[in-house]
Amino acid sequence: MNDCRHTILCVDDEINIINSIKRLLRKENYQILTASSGAEALKVLEQNQVHLIISDQRMPEMSGTELLGIVKERYPEAIRTILSGFIDVDAIAESVNKGHIYKFFLKPWEDQTLKLEIQKALEQYDLQQANKELHRQVQEQNEELKKINENLETLVQERAKELIIQNQTLELSRAILDDLPVAIIGVGADGVISLINQEAQKFSFNGQGIIVGEEVGNYFEDSVAEKISMALGTNTTQILNSYRLSGMSYKVHFTPLSGSFRGTGVILTLRAFTDSQGTSNQV
Repeated sequence: MNDCRHTILCVDDEINIINSIKRLLRKENYQILTASSGAEALKVLEQNQVHLIISDQRMPEMSGTELLGIVKERYPEAIRTILSGFIDVDAIAESVNKGHIYKFFLKPWEDQTLKLEIQKALEQYDLQQANKELHRQVQEQNEELKKINENLETLVQERAKELIIQNQTLELSRAILDDLPVAIIGVGADGVISLINQEAQKFSFNGQGIIVGEEVGNYFEDSVAEKISMALGTNTTQILNSYRLSGMSYKVHFTPLSGSFRGTGVILTLRAFTDSQGTSNQV
């Protein structure tokens, strides 16, 4: 099993050059592939993942720069280099400008220099791959963030819609409460008045109406406070008949709140009626 980290393809029509490169790199942890022509090199590339290509410039049928121009199109991630004993300035310059090759090496070479240049070329490959992976991760994170933002926007819109509906419901409930033809007074377990409707606002106590936030005892007799306490204690509706208020007799229902509000308050409903004697018959 091949556990080499990098694969190098050497392309040269001179077998002694290929053998020299193989000897130079025999102690390195590289897999070395070889080809004697550009056409053979392309076949090798079809069957192997190559990280670095070292190609001779002057070869029959296809030059090194021509080969690496094709490689750039088909295998753009591979690092492409030229190794030649001839300085074909125009061809090399054109290939560099078009990005076909990474670097140009001259024959004969100095062993340690060439080994170092090969190492640098492979480090360049690793850096490109790391940048590519980082870019991929950033794109994935951006996509995830985009989805999170879209979901958050949807949740915000749904919540805003819920709040609008709740506000409309509260406004409607308040309108219904105010339009009821009976007086409604909400009293907390602490005896403080927390709600009154329009009918309840008509009551007069020494020329003043009921004020939310005041103690219920400031406006009503002790019998009312007793019924509130009984309703809270038994969690059942209590009734006070013929309670005199503002010159009228009222039948008062004390209904304790239920559900999650159980024990927190009582709703007083006051219905006016005229008894036969016009007196208060409180029970």
